[in-house]
Amino acid sequence: MKNTLFVLGCSIVLALTACEKEDATDLVLQSHDNNRMMDSMHAMMDRMHGMTMTNDPEIDFPRMMIMHHQGAINMGNVQIQDGENDSLKRFSRKMITAQQMEIQELSTILTGQTVNNSVPAFTMEQMDHMMKMDQIADIQLITGNIDNDFATLMIQHHNSAIENSEAYLMYGNNEALKTIARKMIEDQKEEIKELSDWLKTNKR
Repeated sequence: MKNTLFVLGCSIVLALTACEKEDATDLVLQSHDNNRMMDSMHAMMDRMHGMTMTNDPEIDFPRMMIMHHQGAINMGNVQIQDGENDSLKRFSRKMITAQQMEIQELSTILTGQTVNNSVPAFTMEQMDHMMKMDQIADIQLITGNIDNDFATLMIQHHNSAIENSEAYLMYGNNEALKTIARKMIEDQKEEIKELSDWLKTNKR
């Protein structure tokens, strides 16, 4: 009986070890420096880091979000051009249309704004959110598969937009911008769920 249990135990251990080795070989990662989707993320982050902050939420929030939205649009275009999954292509087209409209709205509001406020706490939050997005994006498992990498990185991208919008709602005072911020939070939470469900379904 003891010998039978010993053999059974060894078989389980060997099976688990084999599964772990198989799983490890199935996942082929790509260097972030060679990844097209990551290139779009880095280009967007470089533009945002190069932005001169005014400490005025009514200026800095729309300016930052215009750059942020353009980054999402660029990533969506890569997915549409070179991705394979039809549902993600539809997702990308819908996202691009929505974010182009919001860029127009933000740009229109921005043209009527002048620097007349100073809220360093908001600027600190924006900087923290940018740094957090940098750090989290840089540890994501990306494979070179456009669909996988788009869904993976867009979740982090949307999380950052939600955090910036929540910060604006706390510190900003322009009602039109607050309306946009609330819509961003609602829309992008739904899109994060959609992308997360896609990743789970496709076992990425």
